[in-house]
Formats: sequence, C-alpha cells, structure tokens
Amino acid sequence: MSEEERAEALRLLRDPRLLDRILEGFAQCGVVGEETNKKVAYLGTVSRLLKKPLAIVMQSSSSAGKSSLMEAVLDFVPEDQRESYTAMTGQSLFYMGGKNLQHKILAIAEQQGAERAAYPLKLLQSEGRIKIASTGKDPASANW
Repeated sequence: MSEEERAEALRLLRDPRLLDRILEGFAQCGVVGEETNKKVAYLGTVSRLLKKPLAIVMQSSSSAGKSSLMEAVLDFVPEDQRESYTAMTGQSLFYMGGKNLQHKILAIAEQQGAERAAYPLKLLQSEGRIKIASTGKDPASANW
C-alpha cells in the first residue's frame, strides 16, 4: 500500500459519517431497509481482519429477508475472503484440508445447515483453531 493510499484509507476511517457512507453504498446496490442490521453485519465482516473477530448470527422468521441481507453484505467482501455453504456436517470443519479460514468470512445459509457443526464452530470462534483425532487406514501397510 502506498503512502497516498494509506492516507486516503485513514481519512475514510476517521470520517464521522463512515457508517452513513456504508449505508449509502448499500442503497446504491439496491438494498434498502434494515439499517441497523446492515451496519452490524458489515462491521462483523470487517472484524474478520481482527485478532478476535465477531461472530454474527442472523435470525428471523422464514422469508423475512435474511438470505438477501447476508448476500448483500457478502457482496462487499472480496470473493477470496469468504467461504459460503448451504450446510455443514459436524465433521466438515475438521476435514477442510489446507483451507485457511483465518481472516475470512464463513457464511452458512440456514441455521439448520449449521446446527450439526455448532460445537466446532463455537470452538473455532473462541479458541481460533480446532483439532480432531481420528483413525484411518495407513496407505503403506493397509492397517488401521
């Protein structure tokens, strides 16, 4: 980041109208209403860059616009900094391979889709990491 870019970024961050400007950005994208929820969700996404990011859960009755709000907020996050799933199993977080979730948004579409992964999600949020011990077949010896 150049000094000029850094100075401009700091100027924007210090702007007392910063949250209003964010809401204006949502309006320009056609997202209206839910002002408080947009602010909270957006600040939650930005917190992904902190050492201890926030966890956001959007809850409301069916067909109340949660998915639309979540998609609108995610549209403000660079694609390579988010992981979106419809559902997760209880073991899926442990077996995501080399996928690094640090400083990324993990979006799960429905509460029912996250219920089975609730405990590892809670640990990931509070501890910052998760580990699992499991058995597997040794490819060299074919023993378990």
